[in-house]
Amino acid sequence: MNQLTPKQPARRGRIFPELTLSPEELAKREAEREAFHKRCRAIFERVRPELIQEHYNWYIAVEPDSGDYFVDQDMEVASKQARDKHPHVIHFLFRINETGVTGRI
Repeated sequence: MNQLTPKQPARRGRIFPELTLSPEELAKREAEREAFHKRCRAIFERVRPELIQEHYNWYIAVEPDSGDYFVDQDMEVASKQARDKHPHVIHFLFRINETGVTGRI
């Protein structure tokens, strides 16, 4: 004969609730991302006019702390150049065109 087992409690919510971030932490991280993007965008806007004529639709990886940027036709190569020179620093990737957007809408 089969043993009856107690019904499993219904799981609701996150699998790991201890890893849930507070709204304050989420807002702080969003503000940090926005500040990082603004610093990278300023460097991109400064160099875009001189690069757009010869390297239209190429990619530029910007590292804002040093002001370094790396240009290549392939986004992976530009990103790798940035990682090679600054291995433990985050960089931002733009496309050298009027908007700087790298993807599709």
